Amino acid sequence: MILITGANGQLGHDFSRIFKEKDLDFIATDYKELDITDIDAVREFVKGKGIKLIINCAAYNNVDKAEEESEMCYKLNAYAPRDLAIVAKEIGAEYVTYSTDFVFDGKKKSPYTEEDEVSPLSVYSKAKAEGERLVLETYENSFVIRTSWVFGIANNNFNKQVINWSKSRDVLGIVDDQTSVPTYSYDLALYSLKLIETKKYGLYHLSNSGVASKYDQAKYVLESIGWTGTLNKAKSSDFVLPAPRAEYSKLDSSKLESVIGEKLPTWESGIDRFLQEMREKGEL
Repeated sequence: MILITGANGQLGHDFSRIFKEKDLDFIATDYKELDITDIDAVREFVKGKGIKLIINCAAYNNVDKAEEESEMCYKLNAYAPRDLAIVAKEIGAEYVTYSTDFVFDGKKKSPYTEEDEVSPLSVYSKAKAEGERLVLETYENSFVIRTSWVFGIANNNFNKQVINWSKSRDVLGIVDDQTSVPTYSYDLALYSLKLIETKKYGLYHLSNSGVASKYDQAKYVLESIGWTGTLNKAKSSDFVLPAPRAEYSKLDSSKLESVIGEKLPTWESGIDRFLQEMREKGEL
């Protein structure tokens, strides 16, 4: 039996979809069914269910709001992942949790590997970095997977925002000084499973291949949907945001690719399939 937490988010949604496709037994929970910030509630929930794998897709993701809600952010992004690792260890289940490219400050200017020192800039990224450390210290049969700029059919994301803006505006300005890799949540789930099957536990980077600025990503989406407006390049300094962001945070996924023996699909391919999903759902 597999337990998914945060099942209503983009990644949790796609794990559920893949498990249904593979006819695997799983329990999908969100905060209404399971409060992962309460370790005793988690212990009680898993009792007698024969859970062999816990996949934590739950997180506090509002990067700017975290600056004023640091306690909640740390609860969800640092301490809950550790507590889930403790429970996984107690019941002998494998454990997977997710982190972010935001743990880096962007000063390197070349793709970040798992060996690079973290240097988080914001409350959100500091909590994520702390969560990584606590999980890896707590339980050896854990995977901590860093990813970047996730988008999927469930919930809101940058691609959907750009599409919504394009419906009411003829001119858009998108920053070109934040660079990383957009990652399709279906690919993130699928290749996470391939990694889990190897049982080679530890810290990994998993993002779609390639590199893009927010401007590049928006341009690709807008061209793909046939928008005829004007897209301008903007700078991060044009927008006042509470949380600082790295200018460059591309993750190097070659360690994971080497372990699973496969190349990851490009971010453009991910966006193509995401837009196709939107069309099939009548959302585009």
